[in-house]
Amino acid sequence: MHLDRIDRPIPTEHGVVSAFPGDFYGYFGWPTLARMDDGMLIAAASGLRNAHVCPFGRNVVCFSHDEGRTWTAPRVVNDSPLDDRDTGALSLGGGKLLLSWFTTDNRRQLDGLDDAVARSWAPGVAGVTDAVAAAWVGAWTCSSDDAGQTWNKPVKAPLTTPHGPIRLSSGDLLFFGKEFLVDMEGFRGGQGAIGAAKSPDGGTTWERLGKVPLYPGSPEGAYHEPHVAELPGGRLLGLIRLSGAQEELGRLGLTNFSLLQTVSDDGGHTWTPAEPLGFHGSPPHLLVHSSGALVCVYGSRLKPYGQRLMVSQDGGDSWTYDYILRADGPDSDLGYPSTVELGDGSLLSLYYQKPDSVRDKCALLWTRWALPA
Repeated sequence: MHLDRIDRPIPTEHGVVSAFPGDFYGYFGWPTLARMDDGMLIAAASGLRNAHVCPFGRNVVCFSHDEGRTWTAPRVVNDSPLDDRDTGALSLGGGKLLLSWFTTDNRRQLDGLDDAVARSWAPGVAGVTDAVAAAWVGAWTCSSDDAGQTWNKPVKAPLTTPHGPIRLSSGDLLFFGKEFLVDMEGFRGGQGAIGAAKSPDGGTTWERLGKVPLYPGSPEGAYHEPHVAELPGGRLLGLIRLSGAQEELGRLGLTNFSLLQTVSDDGGHTWTPAEPLGFHGSPPHLLVHSSGALVCVYGSRLKPYGQRLMVSQDGGDSWTYDYILRADGPDSDLGYPSTVELGDGSLLSLYYQKPDSVRDKCALLWTRWALPA
């Protein structure tokens, strides 16, 4: 695989989807952008929470009817008794829409908090019992038949990943994610393989497919938060976040918080061994542009903090990487960009980042851009 580093900014326009930087419940994170058939945009996120980790996370959506220039206020779609995180969004055609997320029980973290933070968490953990946690911990999807105005009952999913499943050219859904095996403690420790599942019924039921073979010597616990694209001809190309287990990755010469690439030529039943790309930046979101270019956006958590992208003109055989969407993040709590193509062929990326200061709560921000020449 050939990699060519650019490391330069491209022309952009920036804006805000939702920001409450000084509010107790002003934190937003891990968003996904979707575009409906009529051009309406949906920004989905874990929002109206207090911090990167807290018990208050809710799944929220904002809507735009003018190609992302203005947005509605956040609307709560799901608020379980636990922390609802990582909200994916997917247009299923017509007025059908699918959200995905995972839910975690944060009670076990109370012992490590200082007294003031523990007191602030009290309303979020009040009433959470082991039985409540057992009912809600896990990975979920929820569908809407009217473009997000009303929502059907949540359904358990076998996998989780921040930006959720994709819709294949066949109409089936493909979920390329990480197994949610037993409980959040196991998931936080990295247990679970990266694999695929397919749904013929809009996410109601899932058929498990194949798992991605690990890079030789690398630990399963360092594999997280993948995304996948279907290329012309049906090949599936997946990218995976590689992070954690820094000593083990260092011994292998692998870069922490980087990307691994894998492909499947049989619909997700088998995958090539994960291949390191070797540069800082993660997690991925993939988009096949109408021009044929394959686009991946990702966050940079090294200075200068911000959002970056890479482009492939040959289906992932080579990449030109580290085009800079923005490099003004106050700190490293940012990223998870996702992208849609707008009606004129330009692109809009949604991500989370503190709007001005390290003291701000993270906001939902957007960047409009065009493919580099």
